[in-house]
Amino acid sequence: MTSRRILIKRISKAAKDANVEWLLVRQRANHEVYSPGGQLVPVPRHSEIGESLTRAIHKQAESKLGKGWWRQ
Repeated sequence: MTSRRILIKRISKAAKDANVEWLLVRQRANHEVYSPGGQLVPVPRHSEIGESLTRAIHKQAESKLGKGWWRQ
């Protein structure tokens, strides 16, 4: 399990390192939608996010942050 805060911080840091804009687009009851470089990435508003969903979120951001960015 991964903390939602840690996941968001990790993506935010990777976006900053890749010189990609990382914005919060909207907040709803169950999800927050972020935009790394124009691509929409929904992140559930759970305190802990399962590993398979964490990998799916990483892969969604991969097109803007580079292949395998979370492994670095």
